Amino acid sequence: MSFLQRFLKTNPRDGRSASRPSSFRDLTEDQIEAHLAVSRYGRFTLTDAVRPSYDLQVVPRAGYRHDTFTDRENGVNIPVLMAAASREVVFDLFMDLLGPLGEEVDVVLETSHDKSNNSHHDLYRDHIDLPVLRSTMYDFEESILDDGCLGIAALNPRIPLEVQLDEHKLLIVYGQDLEEFEETFREYGLKRDDELKFITEAEHVHSSTDDLQDEFTQLKYRLGVED
Repeated sequence: MSFLQRFLKTNPRDGRSASRPSSFRDLTEDQIEAHLAVSRYGRFTLTDAVRPSYDLQVVPRAGYRHDTFTDRENGVNIPVLMAAASREVVFDLFMDLLGPLGEEVDVVLETSHDKSNNSHHDLYRDHIDLPVLRSTMYDFEESILDDGCLGIAALNPRIPLEVQLDEHKLLIVYGQDLEEFEETFREYGLKRDDELKFITEAEHVHSSTDDLQDEFTQLKYRLGVED
């Protein structure tokens, strides 16, 4: 299956403003396929999960920034670290970020494989030993990285902390004390840049395949998550 066919399987969740025409609108098939085949931008390599807009509204690059998430239910502001890391290191970095969560975590699989309702579906598994979770994810490393319809998060609600590798393969950490995670980012060579723009903040496209969806089904089974 060509790269173009893979990306055309995606749904319209492309980060594009409804009032702005798609940068792909007037392109030929060859132009689109050539763009989607590009994974490397400078020293940064994307996974196969996602590609930026044709006009490169955001050029992918490594780094992290501080942000804030506001819990609408109680109005609490939760500190957030968001990071982009190159394909060569992003999975190992994700694994290292899980350490501070403790020896037992809850896990959430986020899926958007079902295109019929154009939405996400979260699947949960409480109380899984972190070594078991890590071992299982290593077995599915390539499919986790390349499936643009799959995100995975681990959390410890007792601390509370959450670490997410989202479907764009961005790393997101939520919690009150994030210094240890920030130090891990620095150990991997990521530099803080609070002006950093991520691929999610402009038009982009997601990729998945039937084979990756089958892998996701196996991952669900191995982790024992509930629909």
